[in-house]
Amino acid sequence: MAAASPPQRSEYIQELGHPYLSLFPFRYSYISSAFPDPGQKPNWVTESRHPLSDRLILQGGRLFGVRFDSKTNYCLLDIDIDSPYHPKQDPFAIGKIKEALETLDLVSSTTCTSSYSGGLHLYFPFKKPQRSWKIASAVATLLTNKGFKLRGGQLEVFPNTKKYVKAGSPSLFNAHRLPLQDPGSKLLNDDLEPVYSSPERFVELWQRAQAQNLVTGKKVAQVLKQQKRQRVFISEKADKFFNDLEAEINLGWTGKGMTNRLLGRLVMRYFIFHHAIVGGEPLTGKALIDEVVAAAKALPGYKVWCKHQHEITKRITDWVRCIENSHYFPYGKELGKYKAATANQSTPTEETYHQKLISSTQEKIQAAVDQLIKLASWPITITARFKALLAQGIGSSSLYRYKSLWHPEFEPEIQESNPVLCDCPPACPEGAAGLAHSHKLIPQISRNSLLSEDLSGAK
Repeated sequence: MAAASPPQRSEYIQELGHPYLSLFPFRYSYISSAFPDPGQKPNWVTESRHPLSDRLILQGGRLFGVRFDSKTNYCLLDIDIDSPYHPKQDPFAIGKIKEALETLDLVSSTTCTSSYSGGLHLYFPFKKPQRSWKIASAVATLLTNKGFKLRGGQLEVFPNTKKYVKAGSPSLFNAHRLPLQDPGSKLLNDDLEPVYSSPERFVELWQRAQAQNLVTGKKVAQVLKQQKRQRVFISEKADKFFNDLEAEINLGWTGKGMTNRLLGRLVMRYFIFHHAIVGGEPLTGKALIDEVVAAAKALPGYKVWCKHQHEITKRITDWVRCIENSHYFPYGKELGKYKAATANQSTPTEETYHQKLISSTQEKIQAAVDQLIKLASWPITITARFKALLAQGIGSSSLYRYKSLWHPEFEPEIQESNPVLCDCPPACPEGAAGLAHSHKLIPQISRNSLLSEDLSGAK
């Protein structure tokens, strides 16, 4: 996956004699931030109008960060201070992480603190350039195989494992801050103790590690082949949907009353796109709940503004139940138009026809429930509801198959004292945890944009 760039790249003035600056050659769509107050995080913004010049970096006054091109000579691991893999929590975790990467012949790193926060950046430089998306996927594979969880605020891989490619337009990799800009960024020795820090010393340690890391394209290919990792091509509409979710989620909590909406967006993001981003099967059930809980807790402002930390798992469980029973679906699965190149061309038609039957049955049940509610004759007990729906001409097998649409077991508990505002259209004003009769946090009319007839698959 190549990084997006202008059709004709403008050049920046290079300062000869600065080996440190030459380590980070890709300067397009860079990020920058004013120096934050102690204890605060940088407020990063992206600059796409011009490349980041050497002179601008040397001038200082701001923090800068860079992205990756289609090929790279290094990868980076970011471990936050509160991560379970930080030495404060687990003194052996970094050793296990390095052990996991030995399969790729990545055996040595240049390590530094990212800032006064105490987070760690582990650079793994190598001489032979590797495809950025491939080295990212291989590193992620080896780490996840050893049980490490790759999450923002916990353990991140750069280049990131953005495994999908928007049709006709390669996507940018995530940016990382440059080392040794912040006064709190210091080089560490093998015992993770601060040592003399300067750009020249950083280059010296980088070159020493680079000489030991003998990763090759063949090694990377072997890892990817064993895990059957491949990129997913998604449509422009799907890419926009994903990035809209990301843009809203990444800001985290910035005030009161945001919990319900953020949790809904998080569940959609992980249910629909997680497998396309990191590989593997789509997340469902408890795996989806656990992933979203961890992601929510890692978002900015969670500890300050989220007033539902004591019941965060329950709130997320309500949303997961809602999304899984809605018209949303994992991208490229079941209803999606995207199919692998080797897929049988008749399968999409068969699945679409089958899904039409499913949708028709579900809509019939939902319509019957809505009608009974409107007439104020919706029973409370299971048996009474079952009989009432049978009387509406719905078969018993359909009722057993789609219990989530009518069975009391699938209704969120009512919390009169603390209602949750729902961000659904006016047809669903009741709220997430306080819906007694709508059965879903997302009404039937709120459909996944990925179901649109003009959604184009991979070419």
